[in-house]
Amino acid sequence: MRQIFHLCFLFLLLIVTGCQTAAQSTNATAGKLFNGKNLDGWYTFLQNRGRDNDPKKVFTVQNGMIRVSGEEWGCITTNDEYANYKLVVEFKWGTKTFAPRVNNAMDNGILLHSTGADGAFDGTWMHSIECQIIEGGTGDLLVVGDETPQFALTSAVAKEKQNGTYIFQPGGSPVTINGGRINWFDRAAEWQDVKGFRGKGDIEKPVGEWNRIECIAKGDSIDIMLNGVLVNQAHDVKPAKGKIQIQSEGAEIFFRRVELTPL
Repeated sequence: MRQIFHLCFLFLLLIVTGCQTAAQSTNATAGKLFNGKNLDGWYTFLQNRGRDNDPKKVFTVQNGMIRVSGEEWGCITTNDEYANYKLVVEFKWGTKTFAPRVNNAMDNGILLHSTGADGAFDGTWMHSIECQIIEGGTGDLLVVGDETPQFALTSAVAKEKQNGTYIFQPGGSPVTINGGRINWFDRAAEWQDVKGFRGKGDIEKPVGEWNRIECIAKGDSIDIMLNGVLVNQAHDVKPAKGKIQIQSEGAEIFFRRVELTPL
């Protein structure tokens, strides 16, 4: 009997220790994802080059900021996966753009819940849910998936599409997408893919000024806040956890804060 008691006690001790270790591991990943000095905790992936092969220095750290040159298509990706968090990112545009988007709207994005193989989408990104960063369209939500039900989101949208695309409207009719996008609520109907575009209702600040994006991922929902304003929202998001990627997509951009808080 004493031996059985000791075995049960040891089993319970292992369970408790395992739970504590898991909690400690989760807590250890919280806080600054960017330390202001280097890209520890991230790896690079570039189209046609693969992982950790960045000879043109597309991704560098300068003066306490991540500089993304935009010269090649790719991303930096966290080593770890995350779920149930608030991600705060502060960014500003640079001035340089590169072919084939020299004269197009400056473009970037934060890819949430990234899962699967590197480069699975277009040879460049992991399948994911994107918070778009683009002149005139920052805060759009995109499904960067394989068009199967395992990558999807549902959002409340306006009755009328905007140039063939759904637009977020609080209290609107729910629609589920497995690909494509949900535009942020006040995206200009006259939006054009040209460098320097600004809509009359834009919440994003002018080029060269700092912007704050909050991606709040709780359970299977995502809220996108831009400079303190709720600009987009989704629920029944699939997947609901994964790595985080920051894109390079033809335009120079700087990030001074990338911070994650568990929820």
